[in-house]
Amino acid sequence: MKVEQLRLDKVKALLAQAGWPLPECQPGQEAAFVQTLLDALCDLSSRDPLTGLMNRRSLMVTLEQELDRVARSGDAALLLMVDIDHFKHVNDTHGHVAGDAVIRAVSQALLDCVRPMDTVGRFGGEEFAIVFPNCPPAFAAVVGERIRARVQALLIDVAGHPPLKVTVSCGGAFAPPWLRTTPLSWVERADAQMYLAKAAGRNTVAIEPQAISEVSAEEKGLLFGLNPPDPLMIHDQADQ
Repeated sequence: MKVEQLRLDKVKALLAQAGWPLPECQPGQEAAFVQTLLDALCDLSSRDPLTGLMNRRSLMVTLEQELDRVARSGDAALLLMVDIDHFKHVNDTHGHVAGDAVIRAVSQALLDCVRPMDTVGRFGGEEFAIVFPNCPPAFAAVVGERIRARVQALLIDVAGHPPLKVTVSCGGAFAPPWLRTTPLSWVERADAQMYLAKAAGRNTVAIEPQAISEVSAEEKGLLFGLNPPDPLMIHDQADQ
């Protein structure tokens, strides 16, 4: 099939509206041109259109990958759920344009507080999720407080209104090391902590204590299809 036979008008219009630079299809480069369009569509489908952050679908893929890594390595990984306090009041009082400005400002504040290796996404509405790989437990409260304070310090400019100020409630939970679980379970645990932060008066941080998992080398082998150590070989080595 030739590129000219493909109905690409809507694809090109969608990518142009999103600000994607569209290359011209050069003779002999048809496959590369179509691949560029597919890559652009994949990226577009993984991002929240308002903030440019990862959307919920893409976040769930990232969570699944991180859970698999932690289950195999035992490393610490933190999921932090961040919810804008009294966001409905912002929309009801100042309008949805102001609400959009608040969401964009908060999303940028979150990006300013994380490492390049971390993942920030918009989970839905006024709620965000941040994945922190290789996050020591002692760091969880520190980064949560950094985010809380950074958002509280924002002065958000909205046309026709005085600068707006908002706060966030943050809840965090660690991925269980050496154990298989689901992204939904991880989100539910972090969400539970976020609701505790709301119940404590909002504009605060709650972190679930990290569970200590004792898993033997043999159990790890059974979990992940690795070859467990041979007890006879270990015994022979001990006798040498």
